Amino acid sequence: MPDKRTTPLIQSLPAAVPFVGPETMERRRGAPFAARLGANESVFGPSPRAIAAMQAASAEIWKYPDSTSYELRHALAEQNGVTPDHIVVGEGIDGLLGYLVRLMVAPGDAVVTSDGAYPTFNYHVTGYGGTLHKVPYTDDHEDPAALMARAAEVGAKLVYLANPDNPMGTWHDGAAITAALDTLPDGALLVLDEAYVEFAPAPAPIGADDPRVIRMRTFSKAHGLAGARVGYAIGPVPLIAEFEKIRNHFGMNRAAQAGALAAIRDTAWLAQVQAQVATARDEIARIALENGLTSVPSATNFVSIDCGGDGDFARTVLEGLARRDIFVRMPFAAPQNRCIRVSCGTPDDLALFAAALPGALADAEAEGLADARA
Repeated sequence: MPDKRTTPLIQSLPAAVPFVGPETMERRRGAPFAARLGANESVFGPSPRAIAAMQAASAEIWKYPDSTSYELRHALAEQNGVTPDHIVVGEGIDGLLGYLVRLMVAPGDAVVTSDGAYPTFNYHVTGYGGTLHKVPYTDDHEDPAALMARAAEVGAKLVYLANPDNPMGTWHDGAAITAALDTLPDGALLVLDEAYVEFAPAPAPIGADDPRVIRMRTFSKAHGLAGARVGYAIGPVPLIAEFEKIRNHFGMNRAAQAGALAAIRDTAWLAQVQAQVATARDEIARIALENGLTSVPSATNFVSIDCGGDGDFARTVLEGLARRDIFVRMPFAAPQNRCIRVSCGTPDDLALFAAALPGALADAEAEGLADARA
């Protein structure tokens, strides 16, 4: 029975959790996973300098954090060739997406995204009463031209595009993004989610003062700080200033700020992680091929594997992996849900995955789903 003191909008919404965490899954199954390959975290960990900085900061955790993230913003500005006023720091991309939707979307406002793209963005949009309009993927890529066309049709306030994409790992080059941006309808804002930018070719050459775009970045992936919840956005100064009206000024953990600052200064560690991810992507693709499956080329820290059937077949494979103590996820919209999505792991992690996959595929075939395979 819902609490009738909540707003009519909240009363109209179903309870939703965009992602069920692996800890919740482990409690339900009564056992830990042997390989955690489903959340696109960096199992290679953060920079030792970041760990040391967070440990040192913990002695002063009794203090509130710097509400402006001054040092971190200035370091990010220097790294990205912009001013600190072009940057807002927040509680991961998820937190920043929530602030952005609150700034831009009133009940009934149209928002455009891809069917099957990052569900947390959708969660924020519906939570503020926005109306979602979705376009399908094209050849396992988000379709910038289709997104812009739909935005023009519905008068969208926001257009969400992840480049590289999650859950497929595909990407568009800078020229494709800038070409699409030139067709963005007047009054709309492109939300360019670049969570995986450190693993991809060069990002689109879009100036920070371009009023049509806000770019979202994170320390959760390449920098290995998913548990610290640190993200940032780069955008035109007038838009970034609007965040000051509604953001949680003490939302950024003091130790997390220190860790992120140390992480961006340790370029050698980042390069090492990028190399490990590239090696792991190749190994995941090899494992897929060894089992008669194909993988989708990826510019992220995960690889989507086409299981050769439909969503039911892929889901049964995923469940078979879980029974063998391997945690992976899968896309949730057809036809991308024919795949499972495997995060890059250590050699030991991937050896466990390689050992478990044949049995999981056999389980799916034994359950009468073999005809679903191409």
